[in-house]
Amino acid sequence: MTTARGGTIGDMIATAIARYPDRIAFVDDQRRIGYAELGTRIGQAIAAFRSLGLRRGDGVMQLSGNRFEVFAVMAAAYLMGLRSVTLHAQGGFDDHAYIVADAEPSVFIADPEHAERAIELQRVSDGVACWFSHAAVAGLADFWALAGTFDPAPLVCEAGPQDVIRLAYTGGTTGKPKGVMLAGRSVLMQALTLMAARNLPAAPRVLCPTPISHGAGAMIVPTLASGGSFILQRGFDPERFIAALETHRATVAFLVPTMIYRLLDHPRCASADFSSLKMLSYGAAPMSPARIREAMQRIGPVLAQSYGQTECPSNILHLTPDDHRRTDIDVLASAGMPYPGLTVALLDENDEPVPEGETGELCVRGPLVMDGYWKQPELTAEVLRNGWLHTGDMARRDTHGYYYLVDRRKDMIVSGGFNVYPKEVEDVIAQHPAVAAVAVIGVPHEQWGEAVRAVIVPRPGASIDVEEIRSQVRRAKGAVQTPKSFEIVDSLPLTTLGKPDKKRLRERYWGDLRRAIN
Repeated sequence: MTTARGGTIGDMIATAIARYPDRIAFVDDQRRIGYAELGTRIGQAIAAFRSLGLRRGDGVMQLSGNRFEVFAVMAAAYLMGLRSVTLHAQGGFDDHAYIVADAEPSVFIADPEHAERAIELQRVSDGVACWFSHAAVAGLADFWALAGTFDPAPLVCEAGPQDVIRLAYTGGTTGKPKGVMLAGRSVLMQALTLMAARNLPAAPRVLCPTPISHGAGAMIVPTLASGGSFILQRGFDPERFIAALETHRATVAFLVPTMIYRLLDHPRCASADFSSLKMLSYGAAPMSPARIREAMQRIGPVLAQSYGQTECPSNILHLTPDDHRRTDIDVLASAGMPYPGLTVALLDENDEPVPEGETGELCVRGPLVMDGYWKQPELTAEVLRNGWLHTGDMARRDTHGYYYLVDRRKDMIVSGGFNVYPKEVEDVIAQHPAVAAVAVIGVPHEQWGEAVRAVIVPRPGASIDVEEIRSQVRRAKGAVQTPKSFEIVDSLPLTTLGKPDKKRLRERYWGDLRRAIN
């Protein structure tokens, strides 16, 4: 008997373009890009990649802010079976250089705003054959000038469901970013899961100031498949966001909690017309129940929350607008219920289910889960042991089926919707000659959810220049991972194994907050 095969994200993109040729796919600043033009651009990108000798399995890397060309390149990669890699635009040089070397792309494309970083990376990256920009800029070839010399290739998907078409890098407790291998199966399932769970309005108009190179990009294909338009903004500003919302009568928006806080606190929020908005999706960090209630009162009962991680791209648990509106129970502090198509369990250290109501590690099964970590078979085996993706997050489940995250087994900090891994920051700070020991923790912050705090023990006779260390971290890791505050101490609390006791450090800041919640 022959096993049925097929079904790809590339097919889904091609079908959407064929179905809605006269509609607007993207609003990008002053540009309006129709579905037909988007298809032409994708086809020209495919032709350009073929002219450069790219074959199935090769890598294409981008460093760019929000612009429709980023998606056109990603879509070309999905159709050809290339590995699409998108760098975090706010990342540090050291991380960028490491990822370029690790991912081994054949082509690197930057936007003009990040051309200087691309040229800097080119000097230290010998393995990348071709360096381009999304527009004419000194020092880099114009990719779209090359692509424009070709007739567009047909949008025929050459990739199979098991081909790794996306390599998504995330930080790691090892101190080095990890490449998460996402097969076509996973990327397709992500789009279908979002469509099934989010109940998007017909022909949605999605306003997006968050990076499409990361989580927000998952909404593009569901939007196109629904005949909608994706309205891009480069960065978040409450005034510009409200103006775009009102001008385009946006029906859907995706923000991280810190952006919602800034929106609520902005004077224009009181008079803004939110009546077109049918869904305000938020995620990437916890949002306080008090601010959720405020948002529902001021913006409308349209909030939807999502919890996920790169290894199960974006979608593990979610709260629907109906969940937010429940009056019989209070679930606003929860991470929600599982997305359709996923099996979620709370397991103990032996991968056995914990008793009902007790805390366990949140583990996931389903076709959405990654294939593993790029070039890291041992770590892959550990995280995917016994057929489960081990998220590293500890949670409990209530009698209604909602999951509540209670702690993170890993020490990851979520600041402003971005993940910060303490060891990476500690490794940079520890290089300073005046530092004897350092522990990096997340502390409560009204706007960012958590803020990065470095607790430093100086070497005997040495003094700590906080601004010097701050600059050192910013250069290596970028602004997001740079500590917002410092504490100089004589010694760090230690566990019985002699390791810094971060639980005791955090308790000084989080203890009162946890007691208030409980």
